[in-house]
Amino acid sequence: MARIGHGYLLLVAVGREEREEDVRRLADKVLHLRLFEDAEGKMNLALSDVRGAALVVPQFTLYADWRRGRRPSWAGAAPPEVAAELVDAFARTLASLGIPVRTGAFGRHMEVELVNDGPVTLLLDSADL
Repeated sequence: MARIGHGYLLLVAVGREEREEDVRRLADKVLHLRLFEDAEGKMNLALSDVRGAALVVPQFTLYADWRRGRRPSWAGAAPPEVAAELVDAFARTLASLGIPVRTGAFGRHMEVELVNDGPVTLLLDSADL
């Protein structure tokens, strides 16, 4: 079982358009996001500032398209072999930047528990970086 203390739970989905070069940009963005409070209560500290960790959980279902019918389509998600490699590359890149990283298992049923300590949940898309 993978677990972390203080840090980020990162549900990671890989789309058909994403490539290896997107991994580094996304990892760098995650590393430098200032989402933790400083001494004045302002969100001004990054993951590395608080010595936080990251739990990287593959989650292709984030690509669910519910616009038609009653069964979602995941046609926008990358093929499993491509997605697995890019999720692993993302986790390795974060680790190479000095963040302790634990990972979920790609393609497996997982039970994920989260203690959400704060008001922030973000959607990051590499296409927007």
